[in-house]
Amino acid sequence: MKFATITSAALLASALSAAVPASVAIITLDFEGIGNLIPVGSFYAGLGVEFSPATLAIVDSDAGGTGNIANEPSGDTVMFFVDADNAILNFAAGFTTGFSFFYATAVSAVVSVWDGLDGTGNLLGSINIIRNIGGPGDPTGSYATWDIGGIAFAGTAKSIDFGGTANFTGYDDVTFGSATPVPPIPLPAALPLLLGALAVLGTLRRRRRAV
Repeated sequence: MKFATITSAALLASALSAAVPASVAIITLDFEGIGNLIPVGSFYAGLGVEFSPATLAIVDSDAGGTGNIANEPSGDTVMFFVDADNAILNFAAGFTTGFSFFYATAVSAVVSVWDGLDGTGNLLGSINIIRNIGGPGDPTGSYATWDIGGIAFAGTAKSIDFGGTANFTGYDDVTFGSATPVPPIPLPAALPLLLGALAVLGTLRRRRRAV
């Protein structure tokens, strides 16, 4: 059973960007706000993160999307891929320590971390994920079981290769800087943090002008 129902009209580019402070040491991507069957692409460009073209976001069918999913780790949106048997995440600035994620899949696959962009360079670590499709929905969705994967590594990683099979594997709550999951900062909570930082910056600038 496939992960999603794909319609070509829904494959539209997204110009949205994340409003999460880039200074946060541990960052979790929850894919909320991208939209159903919209490429993830540069949605997180503000954090320096880019996804390969085949990588899409999908919303639970119970929440108005077309995802054959249930019991998502957070919100109603997850990441999956079509037209390729993997999704590549590039983080040019690099990240250290480890990363973690949740997954639901109908196939076995490998997730690997590399010190070069586009899944190149030296392999820093990898983890095998196994078929876990099934479980009670909320109320519907065959991809209802979300297991945790995590990789600790030495060095600086610049890309992640999320393996699987097109339209049969999904990921959510991808966390950088920790080999165990960290709850994402919801967008409404992130915005006050960002606005507060801007206010402090404005105050400092005014003080400098007054001197």
